[in-house]
Amino acid sequence: MTDGVLAGKVAVVTGAGGGLGRATALLLAASGTRTALIGRRAGILEETAAAIRAAGGEAKAFPADLADPAGVAAVMADIRAQLGPVDILVNNAGSAPPIKNMQWMPEEQWTETVAVNLTAVYAAVKAVLPDMLARGGGTVVTVSSLAAIRPNLLGGAPYGAAKAAVQNFMGYLRATYRNEGLRATTILPGEINTPIMDTRARPPTEAERARMLDPDDVAQLVLLVCNLPPRALVEDIAVSPTFQRDQSGDIAISRDLGRPG
Repeated sequence: MTDGVLAGKVAVVTGAGGGLGRATALLLAASGTRTALIGRRAGILEETAAAIRAAGGEAKAFPADLADPAGVAAVMADIRAQLGPVDILVNNAGSAPPIKNMQWMPEEQWTETVAVNLTAVYAAVKAVLPDMLARGGGTVVTVSSLAAIRPNLLGGAPYGAAKAAVQNFMGYLRATYRNEGLRATTILPGEINTPIMDTRARPPTEAERARMLDPDDVAQLVLLVCNLPPRALVEDIAVSPTFQRDQSGDIAISRDLGRPG
């Protein structure tokens, strides 16, 4: 599709079935990457892959449970066998707990949220890191959240904690491997109009969603980071909607959601 900087590179996007993951996969593929799509639901992954192929790009769906580190390792090995060593890894998949107040949160919601938002990132990076270092470089982009630096009841305790941890993890990668060519970037978006908004205690209205970031807004930042020459590294990017909506009512609802009796 293109003979640009990214042409022929192997890119992996997690959570690629919809929202930001789909938008990112479409942009990377349009720039010439051979794109692997990871997510839980095979049907919507294949829809994204079909859209890429219809536009003349190359994409393949790889359904996997990102909450399972062994499953992440297995799917990354499958991608390597079918497409080759990974040049770009975009850790986009995310999960937020239905119950936001940790007083009422079931234990499994904490565990699953941390698994998807943090442990899956570790497992995916661990799988691609040896090839990236052996080949003299690679790009890892992880989508965190402004909840990492402004935690509250909107995302819930495990969501904000995990998003802060992945930002720290990207910092670890830079400190340890940047002189071997590895670029690790964290993107911290504010509210994006994606399906994760449906997990809020009070899902935003259509009018509220219209003023949020669009998935393509953030996908453009991912593309920018990947398109930079190897000598240039973006460490962290924070991006938020221009309009700051009043979230106090949402937070008040979240405080009592799940309260016993």
